[in-house]
Amino acid sequence: MNAEELRALQAPIKERYRADAEAAIVTLRAGGRLGEGVTCSVETGRAMVQAGLHPGSGGNGLAACSGDMLLQALVACAGVTLNAVATAMGIAVRGGEVRAEGDLDFRGTLGVAKEAPVGFREIRLRFLLDTDADRAQLDKLLQLTERYCVVYQTLRAAPPIKVELAA
Repeated sequence: MNAEELRALQAPIKERYRADAEAAIVTLRAGGRLGEGVTCSVETGRAMVQAGLHPGSGGNGLAACSGDMLLQALVACAGVTLNAVATAMGIAVRGGEVRAEGDLDFRGTLGVAKEAPVGFREIRLRFLLDTDADRAQLDKLLQLTERYCVVYQTLRAAPPIKVELAA
């Protein structure tokens, strides 16, 4: 897909959203089913993924760790966003990699130390691109990828989350 094809594809969608802001509000959903042991099977739309405890908190390593899944969602979103932005900017990206890593202190999630945070202390996102783009183009590409990546922006400025127990 080139920049013209992407613009043509998105133009009617953007126009609809300009005319009707409510049409742009979409509720995404995820679901899972509690399983044997300490697992939860998550529907991905393509397959079921069984999530469980990370070995650092007692898991056996056979089930997907939700922390890994969070980083994978960031990589997927950032990669798709970068690709779309590069296409829109006319930057040829022949290939590359997107990598995310994050530091967890399991003392927090295991309740071992109250001062230890529950969650990632830091997340690092790195792009390794095969492109002839110059430094200014790459800086703009990165800036726009950060701006438009849904998962990145959600992690950066977390929205309120309502938790409830349905009775």
